[in-house]
This record gives sequence, structure tokens and C-alpha cells, in this order.
Amino acid sequence: MSLVTQGGWTPVQIAGKALEWLWGRKKPIIVVVALVGVVKIRQHLKRKERRRKWNEAGKDVVVLHMFQRGLTCPSPSPSILKLETYLRIAEIPYQIDHEEPMGKKGKCPWITVNGEDVADSQLIMEYLGPKFRKDLSSHLTAEEKAVAHSMQIMVDEYFLWCLMVWSYVQERGRPLLKCVYIPVPFRFMIHMFAKRFEKATLVQGIGRHSFREVEEMGRKCLLSPLCSVGCLQTFPFSLFLTTSGQNPFMMGDKATELDCSVFGMLAQVMWCSPNSAYLRMLESDYRNLYDYCIPYMKKFYPDWDKCLDKRRQ
Repeated sequence: MSLVTQGGWTPVQIAGKALEWLWGRKKPIIVVVALVGVVKIRQHLKRKERRRKWNEAGKDVVVLHMFQRGLTCPSPSPSILKLETYLRIAEIPYQIDHEEPMGKKGKCPWITVNGEDVADSQLIMEYLGPKFRKDLSSHLTAEEKAVAHSMQIMVDEYFLWCLMVWSYVQERGRPLLKCVYIPVPFRFMIHMFAKRFEKATLVQGIGRHSFREVEEMGRKCLLSPLCSVGCLQTFPFSLFLTTSGQNPFMMGDKATELDCSVFGMLAQVMWCSPNSAYLRMLESDYRNLYDYCIPYMKKFYPDWDKCLDKRRQ
């Protein structure tokens, strides 16, 4: 069939005339659409190149996607530090990627292993455990596992919010300046982060309480009675450890998944929350928790200093 229409115009000529008309009438829109298209194409090519590098990490090598390192702690995020600590305890080989810290779920950290992506620190640990046959709690009894699980939820889902209220509501995000390198032109964004987290605390509910009330909630997390399975005996959180060193870890003489959460969170208090009420609690009231962090850090992070961002504000 001929490409020439009855009027003598070809489809190419028609398309050309249409583009010419659009250019004359909608020039700004066309320019914007073209620029957006170029940006999207570049992003796609960069993401494809990053994916190629991740796949070249090697079989069963975990690529840990995370934000930049902290100035005073390997990560100013308890969930990131929790996951990296788990990888070290379980002796799972991993590499760090800072180029794409946010995954498809909009969460950080996330991992890529053997071409598969997994998000959320807890789900990642539950995924890697069976895959690499690394059950850090296998030596615990059913009762001990129940207690450890309860304590882990308290740390990950409750004490976290108390610390967020102090960092981003009470202090308006200022502690972030002391533990993360932020270029001067971008420091105004701290206020935006603080407002975002403040809204999150209001939605969660804890942000509706006074700072004093939240602080007391945090104190109770550090010394919280938990009912063990099968009996009504209570286990104060800080008393799981002893200053004599008889229990170097939360559940005895071996590190478990609970220790990953506890260290990830306490490290934020120790090295990322200067002058906070929670740091004062560790230094005075719950000294055994304070003393727990130092040997833990030395054992599993012998390269602690190398894991810090060497830039300075």
C-alpha cells in the first residue's frame, strides 16, 4: 500500500508538520518533556551500570546498600548498623554500596545478593539466616527465644521512637550535624528531615507526649520487666548483662540476633546522641549497658576507625 495519502502527504510529513506546530505553540512544554526524558534515560543507564557492578560482586556476596558512613559511628542509622553487625557476626561476605541507598520500597538498608533484592533489616536477617544456615539463636531454648524476641521488638519498635523524639523533635535534628558529614549548602535540609520525623512521631502517637514523658518511656525500655514464657519471673533489660563479664552478650556467652538490634541502638546513644538524657542514663544508672558496647565494638568492629567518614564539618 502506498504511503502517500490522497492529499499527497506522507505520514512522515504529517508528523513533521505536527511537531512544527507543537514547537511553535508548546515550545516550553516540549523542552521540559525532552529534558525529563534525557534525565530518565541517564538514570536508567546509571542504574543498569550499578546493577552490573552488584552482580559482579560474586556468588553469595551480599551487597549492602546504605547511606554514607558516620563521623563518630559506622552508621547513624540503628537499622543499618544492626544489619551490618549481623553480617559480621554470621561471617557472611558483603560489600558496601553508597550509590543507591534507597531501595524499591523506599527503605534503607536493603541488599542485593545473587541478583535478588531484599529490603528491611529484620526481613533481610530472616532471609539470610536460612540461606546461609546462620541461626544465631539456635542454642537458645524456646523460652529464651520468646524473651529475646520480645526484647528485640522493644528495642526496634519502641525505644527507637523515643530516640527519634529526642533527635528530631526535641533537638530539631542538630545531633545529625555532629555525626554525619553534610556539606554546608545542604544543611538547610536538616530542618526538613526534622519536620518529616516529627510528623511520623505524631502519626505513631509518641510525639503527642511531653519530652519528659517520652524520656521516662525510654528509661523503662532500658530497664523493662518482661514476662518469660511459662512463668511470671521478670527479666530487667539491663540486668541481662553483668559488669563482671559473666554474660558478655544479651542472652549469654554467644551473640544472637538480639545483640545486633541492641548494639545497633545503643551505639546511636553512645556515639550519635551527645548530651542526651539516654547517654546520661547509660553512663550512670545502667553502666553495664554502657560497658557492654565497648568490648562488643572491639570484637566485631576491629576496623571501627576505618569504617568512619574521615571528612569533617
